[in-house]
Amino acid sequence: MNLQYLTDPADPRVADYTQLTDTALRRRREPAEGMYIAESSKVLRRAIRAGHRPRSFFLAEKWLPDLADVLEQFPEVPVFVGAPEVLEAVTGFHLHRGALAAMHRPEPLSVAQVLEGARRVAVLEDIVDHTNVGAIFRSAAAMGLDAVLISPRCADPLYRRSIRVSMGTVFQIPWARLADWPGDLAALHDAGFTTAALELTEDAIGLDELERRSFDRLALVLGTEGAGMLPQTLALVDLKVMIPMREGVDSLNVAAASAVAFWACRRS
Repeated sequence: MNLQYLTDPADPRVADYTQLTDTALRRRREPAEGMYIAESSKVLRRAIRAGHRPRSFFLAEKWLPDLADVLEQFPEVPVFVGAPEVLEAVTGFHLHRGALAAMHRPEPLSVAQVLEGARRVAVLEDIVDHTNVGAIFRSAAAMGLDAVLISPRCADPLYRRSIRVSMGTVFQIPWARLADWPGDLAALHDAGFTTAALELTEDAIGLDELERRSFDRLALVLGTEGAGMLPQTLALVDLKVMIPMREGVDSLNVAAASAVAFWACRRS
């Protein structure tokens, strides 16, 4: 292992790990610098199994035995270790999930690559909460969706919290960021997808009705948690769909709604 012992939180060698609690800063930094942070030993292992390459590792010395098999695969990659108080001063929080790793961000996939061969796709419109994005990816992977598309303003699936909540499933399901929303719905229609927006509207059909219909290729569009889906989007989709609920409850959290819809529309 290429062990590097830290004693100074201001050590420039660990700049990748500074200010991890500043969400706005990290949203700008990480894509621009071509990296992301994998948090926890389980997530780190899943990233490496997916073929992602580490820039460095960052952990308390007590975690070295648990990750020895991973660290020894990359003898050229620095492994930064230090006392818990030094590591916390760098990151801004206590490391209690094992290791962190700064990973090289993979080359983004194109929409065409993501849609090739796909039959069930999720489309996320302007969902800015990283926890919801991670949970939706986890449901998409669990229910057998083939791909996820995200709007230009959607939160980054490779942000630390998204990855952690997804349990690393963001590494196993293909995804791409759209460039022109909702104009890119045309690409889905051209590829033969029926587009269905999960939104409570007067002309919405029930999810059970959608489940009874047969679709070769189906794209489920999920809107932002606050204001709901854009009117322009609703004007372009083929169907609007609602999840029937008991009286007194008008909606589910978008992540919970995604799991219900993905299950109902899974491939036969």
